[in-house]
Amino acid sequence: MNKNLKIFFSIASVLLVAVLGSVFVNIGLKWFSTLVKPSQFVPSFIIPIVWTIIYILTGIILFNLIKQNNLTPSLKNLFIINGVLNVLWCLVFFALKQTQLGNIVIVINAYFGVYLIYALSKTNKNYARLLTIYPIWLIIATTLNSCLWILN
Repeated sequence: MNKNLKIFFSIASVLLVAVLGSVFVNIGLKWFSTLVKPSQFVPSFIIPIVWTIIYILTGIILFNLIKQNNLTPSLKNLFIINGVLNVLWCLVFFALKQTQLGNIVIVINAYFGVYLIYALSKTNKNYARLLTIYPIWLIIATTLNSCLWILN
């Protein structure tokens, strides 16, 4: 597959993850608004801003990794695993309204998010630093998911 096609499919994959996640989130927003939330809950308007930054950074990093011929099969698999886990969490938590199962999925996702940064740092430390927001956000989201599970 030529480089331009790889770039297209990588960027399309990031957009697909964002769109699918958003669809599942929107399915459960009404239900989510009824949940008891911890007093330290992140303001709702922050969440889509952070995810947009994460998706943009992911797209830019994938673009550059492919352009520089540095997207190893291992890194590619880690990006795919993280994308699938992101969509799966949105499905389980919001569409299926399963806070406990969502907690399990997001813990696994947080693990793979940290592992992605570790693997990425072996290829390009600057890209890893830029994308560090991703596992940090997943850890915050894991904490919030756990609180929602406990409180509801």
